[in-house]
Amino acid sequence: MAEKRDYYEVLGVDKNADEATIKKAYRQLAKKYHPDANPGDKEAEAKFKEAGEAYAVLSDADKRAAYDRYGHAAFDANSAAGQASGFGGFDFGGMDFSDLFEGLFGSGFGGGFGGFGGRSYSYGGGATAARRGADVRTMVRISFSEAVFGCDKEIEIAYKDTCSECGGTGAKKGTSPETCSRCGGRGKITVTQNNPFFGQMQTVTTCPECGGTGKVIKEKCPNCRGLGYVQTKKRFKVSIPAGIDDGQAVRLSGAGEPGSNGGPRGDLLVGVEITDDPKFKRQGTTIFSTVAVPFAKMALGGPIHINTVDGKVEYQVKPGTPTDTKVRLKGKGVPVLGRNGARGDHYVTLMVKVPTSLTREQKELLTKYSVACGEDPAKA
Repeated sequence: MAEKRDYYEVLGVDKNADEATIKKAYRQLAKKYHPDANPGDKEAEAKFKEAGEAYAVLSDADKRAAYDRYGHAAFDANSAAGQASGFGGFDFGGMDFSDLFEGLFGSGFGGGFGGFGGRSYSYGGGATAARRGADVRTMVRISFSEAVFGCDKEIEIAYKDTCSECGGTGAKKGTSPETCSRCGGRGKITVTQNNPFFGQMQTVTTCPECGGTGKVIKEKCPNCRGLGYVQTKKRFKVSIPAGIDDGQAVRLSGAGEPGSNGGPRGDLLVGVEITDDPKFKRQGTTIFSTVAVPFAKMALGGPIHINTVDGKVEYQVKPGTPTDTKVRLKGKGVPVLGRNGARGDHYVTLMVKVPTSLTREQKELLTKYSVACGEDPAKA
């Protein structure tokens, strides 16, 4: 077997390429080497599959990370890298790369030329590939403190559970889904169109008989009405890690939509919404707050107590500290995700506390202080 080329080389992109660049590169290659544009060209077909395999990996954040770390060995079930990556044994051979292409261009290659003349249909063979289920997204609201230190939350979502009557087949008990006679189980049909400008053209489209599954259920399960699943409510426990930020999400593998044709379930993505805190503001792993300090303490210096997420800490104010002075409490910020024990800092702005009401004695003392400083309180 020929050695596989580097996926970045296959798509002709840099290793730091973003998602849009990778998608654009794949679109160009897929359109160039698509079998419908190169009928009978085995080399073009091989390049089409090679580009599809590269895109299937590099367009998926998790697979791309595994590939960047282990290379092609990340998908080898017999290698240590494949076991470590979690993708060992990933079956590229069972993938229908035309699905990737249609996902970017819409159904059918050469679509948009319909409506010219009559049509005839030819039907491809081969079973449709297993498809992973869609991811499900939901939100959970947590407090500022819960985001800093982590917490466990229980959520309830609408869940598509496997039908207990048919075991997920969608067929009535005692029967089984049958191979679609129209597409031969492929899930797609090739439509030949007579175009007065471009001649005879072929497009590949989803089989209208089976809806692309390659199977037809003649006797549907009465419990799930042929869907293979029933709608229910299900509760999940979600462990929110310490240091999570607003808008980030926790992934629960296999808790999403059911797959098709034997494919695995998608994931449940639980997005986090953090409520504001009246005392603290956050930017990444850094916390900010403001403390009002009496004028005498700012002038003479001395200890004060500052509220942090860990409780009150003592801080020694230096004599002659001006208002709006910022001080740093190292390691009193938010934990760094993925780095055990690492934390950001807490920055505190010290502001002079101005009294809003004074006794006669206090006013007299302040007046004497003002005069002693060479100021005349009665003059502007």
